[in-house]
Amino acid sequence: MVDVDTPPNFSRLPEPFIGALRELARTRRLLVALDFDGTLAPEVDAPEHARALPEARAAVLRLNDMPNTRVALVSGRALDSLIEVSDLPDSVLLVGSHGIELRLDNPGDSVTLNTTEFERIDVLGEVLNEVANSFDEVWLEEKPAGFALHTRLASERNSRIAHLVARSETAAELDDLTIRSGKNVLEFSVRSTTKGEAVEHLRTYTKATAVFYAGDDVTDEDAFAALGADDVGLKSGHGSTLANFRVAGPIDVARALNLLADLREGDVHEQ
Repeated sequence: MVDVDTPPNFSRLPEPFIGALRELARTRRLLVALDFDGTLAPEVDAPEHARALPEARAAVLRLNDMPNTRVALVSGRALDSLIEVSDLPDSVLLVGSHGIELRLDNPGDSVTLNTTEFERIDVLGEVLNEVANSFDEVWLEEKPAGFALHTRLASERNSRIAHLVARSETAAELDDLTIRSGKNVLEFSVRSTTKGEAVEHLRTYTKATAVFYAGDDVTDEDAFAALGADDVGLKSGHGSTLANFRVAGPIDVARALNLLADLREGDVHEQ
């Protein structure tokens, strides 16, 4: 354990944030909810190659082993993809597809779509496949309740046009779609859920008295909006945010999680 009064390894973290973590560590039942890509793991060109930084993974495992502390990953990835890239124990709660898929303590949770939703997904897939095939380095990822149009490898011009065309073409064929704009990705879903709803579900499920949430994407803003006065939100990277605090990227998120683990461990030992 490091000396949490003068933490040499956490010098990049703002003092007000360290103070907020000290207060948070004292809560009776803590939920630590975390986005994965861009938060625990640096962004990579091939999503299947993403892995959490070793320091971040170590902190997650430490927190997960503490009494009255639950850890959850809340991701836009499909659950199967999240399980593969995170490689964490089953005791870590997982939320995939922005809340559509859950892996809680009872295995076997799945997404059950109705007939109308399946029909809408078929139409959506046809439209978006045509869009993806019209642009170089644009590709389509199938998700349980929709698709993600990835443009990370495309030119800035092609990315912008592909997003505009996808919005226009899907609107012409289907109404009431949920569309989320992320970093170089546009997601379409026939079922509406948000990370904010997922955090509220996890808060109730774990009976948490306070929540720490860290994320980097536009979709994480719904989670930040769901946080209360006793919670702490941490934005990883640039962009406007509702989070209380901000750090530069995954390395600093890892530092924050290790500091929280140190503070939480000290509080648990004192109880």
